[in-house]
Amino acid sequence: MSGYCDNGCSLDRLRERQRGTLQSVLGINAVMFFVIAAAAIYGKSTALLADSLDNLGDALTYGLSLYAVSRDATAKAKVALFKGGLIFLAACAVAAQVIYKLFVPSVPLFEVMGAFSLIGLAANSLCLYLLWRHRHEDVNMSSVWECSRNDIASNLSVFVAAGAVWFTGSGWPDILVALGLVWLLMRSAIRVISSAMAELRAAT
Repeated sequence: MSGYCDNGCSLDRLRERQRGTLQSVLGINAVMFFVIAAAAIYGKSTALLADSLDNLGDALTYGLSLYAVSRDATAKAKVALFKGGLIFLAACAVAAQVIYKLFVPSVPLFEVMGAFSLIGLAANSLCLYLLWRHRHEDVNMSSVWECSRNDIASNLSVFVAAGAVWFTGSGWPDILVALGLVWLLMRSAIRVISSAMAELRAAT
């Protein structure tokens, strides 16, 4: 009995740690979505808009991951599969914005891009730090880690784009970085979906 209790108690503690971490990163990403989205609209930046949609996708992902924490392997794999679909939809939304910018070009405000990409980088670095210890625990937390790691690359890309917009006086760097983020999101979606499918096959 004591051995069973030890295993059960350890699993309960693990789930509580996961819940606590997910609640923290969910709150951070929900706030950052509104902040970055407002900055993207004001600054007319497609790359920054992609960054904000990434935060929204992450907030939804973390909410789903909270649901999956205490579920079995099959449920976790299904949630991870749905999260992969959300990442894919975010990539499609950014691609649509890029197409719009090609027909209605504009030069974004590089000051807004640079400042808010650094604010986002600070927030996402905190999320990455909080999620680090959970990255290999199960497919649910692994997919969460994948999303958070993408955010760092996204923030750095937007910051570089801001410098390029300032240097060239053109909106093309913003569009090119947004296209790069579309590729990053698509790649991440494929990886998460592939891992989830593998887990589902193993479970059945």
